Amino acid sequence: MGMTSLAVLLHVQHTTGSYGEAGLVLAAASVGQAVAGPVTSRWMGSWGIRQVLVLTTVVCAAAVTALAALPPLLPLYMVLGAVAGLSTPPVQSAVRTIYPKLVNSTQLTPLFSLDASLQEIIWIVAPVLVTFVSTQISTVVGLVLIVVILLGGGAWFVLSPEVGRVRIPRSRRAFGRVLLRPAVLLATVVGFLLIGACASVEAGVVATFGHGGLDAGLVLAVFSLGSLAGGLLSGSIPIGRWAMARRLAIVTGGLALTLVSLNVWWLGGSLVLAGIGIAPALAVLFAMTSASVKFSDTAEAFGWVGTGQLIGAAAGSAIAGFLIDGAGSVGAFLTAIGFAAAGLVVAAVFVRGFPDLRFRDASPIPDTEPVHLP
Repeated sequence: MGMTSLAVLLHVQHTTGSYGEAGLVLAAASVGQAVAGPVTSRWMGSWGIRQVLVLTTVVCAAAVTALAALPPLLPLYMVLGAVAGLSTPPVQSAVRTIYPKLVNSTQLTPLFSLDASLQEIIWIVAPVLVTFVSTQISTVVGLVLIVVILLGGGAWFVLSPEVGRVRIPRSRRAFGRVLLRPAVLLATVVGFLLIGACASVEAGVVATFGHGGLDAGLVLAVFSLGSLAGGLLSGSIPIGRWAMARRLAIVTGGLALTLVSLNVWWLGGSLVLAGIGIAPALAVLFAMTSASVKFSDTAEAFGWVGTGQLIGAAAGSAIAGFLIDGAGSVGAFLTAIGFAAAGLVVAAVFVRGFPDLRFRDASPIPDTEPVHLP
């Protein structure tokens, strides 16, 4: 998934000659992903994890393959993009739902921190790899590479014994009711704002240094490395009600320093500081979501959190792009600061809605039901 958006952008722009049409195809895919996240995640409780993952993986791979093979017709490309988005395998929801069944309660919060940190490796390696393949070989080969990784990685995960051993109970709640849980709603809103800030930073870095040199890639790499380090270092720190506010304060402070200078060294150092708070904040999101819902609702809850992050990425990129046109690259960093500061305000004002996990683990609430005795 870390390769797909960029590969689709490069392929559609190459075949149609239009960044505008490429943007429309990406928008269709993003809308599909946002809509599908909670739906396909909930299906895993009704149909089983393996069945849903196999179905979505095969459909998504077919849509991406068709995008690579069929002629460049915008309506067709938009339909294929939407199908690929709608069928995005809910692997993250599945993984984070399975975690409480893999490790004991004391290891769960560090595992969520490790998960958030390892996400950063995706955003360091995947864009570089797909850009190299698509520009140096072919955009078609770039899409085929995605299909190979999707099918291979999907099969590897689906065939894992742990996936077969865990069964998610069918949720007894109506679809969407899980959002009435304050912690899930807060995780969705804060995730929207945090990822919106990250997307704005990416747009600002590219606008500052352009696409041609190494500076943009290196600055984004150290941004991700800062997040990776922060996630690994924070894994053993207990999560209290103020944990999210403290971690977002680090992100906001680091982003605010970018306004001093857009020199590559200063910007890199500022973003390392900001990055130190990102993976730890994501770890809080994962842990508070898991700890606040019944096990049968966990997958859908993570689906909503993922949808919030997808919408945040789209909103951050869009607003940053608008301000870049009006005020230059500094506009994108102002956008990032605004998103991060809004997240900090939400975390501070609604601090009582965050669960205190210092004296309990992040395991989901057990599913219970009446037992009729003869």
